[in-house]
Amino acid sequence: MRKLLVLLAAVTLLGAVPAVAADDLRAREITVRGQSFVDGYGREVVLRGFNVSGEVKLAEHGFLPFANAADARRSAQAMRRLTGANVIRFPLSWAGAEPVRGSLDAGYLTAVTEQLKAFLDEGITVLPDYHQDLYSRYLFNAGSWYSGDGAPKWVVQQGQYPPESCGICAHWGQNITQNGAVTAATADFWHNARGVQDAFLSQATATMSYLRAHLNTAQFAGIAGVDPYNEPFAGRYDQGQDSRAWEQNLLWPFFQRFRQAMDTAGWTVKPAFVEPNMFWNANISFQKHVGGLLDTGVLGSRFVFNTHFYDQLAQSGIFMPGKAGDGQYATDFGTVRDRAAALGTPAIVTEFGHPLTGYTSDKASTVDKAMYQALDSRLPGATWWSKPAQSGPVLSGTQWQWDVYSGRHHELMNDNPDKVLTDGDAWNGEDFSAVRTADDSSAQLRQDARLLDRLYPAAVAGHTLAFTYEDRSRDGSQTLTWNRLPASMPATAALVGTGRYGVLVWQGADTGAPTELHVPADLSATVVTDLGPAAVSRSGDRLLLAATPGLHYALVAEPATPPSAAQLAAARAELAAWAPSAA
Repeated sequence: MRKLLVLLAAVTLLGAVPAVAADDLRAREITVRGQSFVDGYGREVVLRGFNVSGEVKLAEHGFLPFANAADARRSAQAMRRLTGANVIRFPLSWAGAEPVRGSLDAGYLTAVTEQLKAFLDEGITVLPDYHQDLYSRYLFNAGSWYSGDGAPKWVVQQGQYPPESCGICAHWGQNITQNGAVTAATADFWHNARGVQDAFLSQATATMSYLRAHLNTAQFAGIAGVDPYNEPFAGRYDQGQDSRAWEQNLLWPFFQRFRQAMDTAGWTVKPAFVEPNMFWNANISFQKHVGGLLDTGVLGSRFVFNTHFYDQLAQSGIFMPGKAGDGQYATDFGTVRDRAAALGTPAIVTEFGHPLTGYTSDKASTVDKAMYQALDSRLPGATWWSKPAQSGPVLSGTQWQWDVYSGRHHELMNDNPDKVLTDGDAWNGEDFSAVRTADDSSAQLRQDARLLDRLYPAAVAGHTLAFTYEDRSRDGSQTLTWNRLPASMPATAALVGTGRYGVLVWQGADTGAPTELHVPADLSATVVTDLGPAAVSRSGDRLLLAATPGLHYALVAEPATPPSAAQLAAARAELAAWAPSAA
């Protein structure tokens, strides 16, 4: 039994605030309201989880995330237990769904549906994602250094593309702009050459219709929407065209067509999670392209601004020699927030992370911590307490990636039996998975649990004004602390000590369902809040705070020793004086 210590009530509180039932459709169905995701109660929802998984890029299990539904269910249970994730991005493969033009593979669709259900039945929200990288594996020859994923073989065959070659390429991503076969095929898709975009949309409509028909009401409620196309890029710009014009004249019309396909398939209430040009927010200047859907106007509730962020400077090993630090990505993720605000819709970062092996892997602990910090708030830890009103919305995000087959693959690269890949992700030398399967068949984290199992506001009854979480995750033997309590709050600092802590400030509303914060599995929470003891309880991995109007704050900490009533009262007085500065 986990202990929950609330101000002036050093008792275990169980059931004081009723939790929302796992099968409550109002809590499960996510829609868009302004810049926020909301559930059926009107609570602001933050989605945090992983991509499941890069296995979809591989042929070894038929372009599916898992070999079977049993593996998917074990993975879903492990993810909930180890990280408290409430969402996954679930890649779909066009090659798997339509290996023959005009004919959907019933076996693939059945397997996809069963694997989706494994996560939905665990209460995890699912975002299906039509995934592609380098357009298609079938563009690459059997002896190539690289491979792709996405379009089926028949699409490539009808295109009659030139032999692929990246030239002098140090990273697979250079194929996006340097490989003539990839650029030509990609450009053909956006121009609907030979009706290829029509074919994709027809397949997508049929696939979504199948899923709608084979998921029950509760399961379909747990589908967030659809990501129509992973990491879009023009391939080749037309003469006189730039990224901004391409986004408006080719990419946006595709998204509108996909939106119509969703409506036709019965997904009218689900938003499309649309991505801008993949290079719009690059942090290497010569790779950046102007974009971010600058000319679409307000997107409204039927679209979500969906983007990715990887630190190319850190991954290069050249442009960023050191490690990430406090506020490293405040500006980059602030740009994401600003674009979403201009578009009038929520933002979600559906890919982020850093390689866990290789010559820049020593940066992973700090890079990933800094990315999670930037998802939580647009402020560095050094200024969070002095400028909480500038904290900004808490961003949703799905880390790349969650692959239970990490390091245990058996992938014939480009169908070449003489090139069997087993290490890492088994795809273009990548190794990003936060999880692996141990010899005893259990799922084990490959990264610090303190980094991955995080406090976050899963559902807020009202409106979030400020949030931060100091995870005290580690870089080797060093504990990383980037958000320190100010000297002006000595009682709160003494209570927090060297333990993990988080702070939520929100404008409350009577929604009929409580504010819920995910609490890490091993964190015995001491909660200091303006709410009374009867308004706070814990249910499993959820801290429940009663839904009431007014300005509220909650500090969640793990002091080394149980604090006295006097210590709690002193911390509460400091927080009460400080909290209005977040409004």
